[in-house]
Amino acid sequence: MFKKKDVFFTTLESISDNLLEAAQCFAKGIEQPGNLSDFAKKMKAYENKGDSYTHFIYKELNKTFITPIEQSDIMALTSALDDVLDEMEACASRFEMYDIRTTDEHMKRFAGILLECSVEIQKVMRLLSTKKLLAMREHCIRINELENEADDLLRVCIKNVFAEIKDPIELIKRKELFEMFEEATDSCERVANMLESVIMGNS
Repeated sequence: MFKKKDVFFTTLESISDNLLEAAQCFAKGIEQPGNLSDFAKKMKAYENKGDSYTHFIYKELNKTFITPIEQSDIMALTSALDDVLDEMEACASRFEMYDIRTTDEHMKRFAGILLECSVEIQKVMRLLSTKKLLAMREHCIRINELENEADDLLRVCIKNVFAEIKDPIELIKRKELFEMFEEATDSCERVANMLESVIMGNS
């Protein structure tokens, strides 16, 4: 059904590879905060690389009549993947902007969830490229499970922020960061939902 080594699937694989590398960098930066400016610059570089892949796909779509899956699906999937990396990069930039030099176990778990989601996304992109549509579903389910964990974690984090932080400025900073972490996991779930739609439409 699919053309082997199709340019769209190859590029989506590259996007997922870049996303996983970015998630590894992000998790390391949260686990061991160091030079915040360097952390933000590294994440921005991954985001720029992701943007170049996104622009390439859009350019190819404009001149390609026959695509391996619906053009609208390719566009939506590309956009959803781009959103994940955008959210991670924005979160890293906030650490620099707000001069957040200490992280807690909740932040580390959020970063871990994003890393796990990125691993699943890379796996599912390989399956999409090799036409193994039904095998993709277990990875989509796992991403949804991880996003549910992130939802629960956010509730705990917000409760703790209001209970433990007295400085209103610090409270605002931490609350925004936790919400940005969770939004990034929401973006991962949107990727999974988009892939479920592709599975349904091509099985």
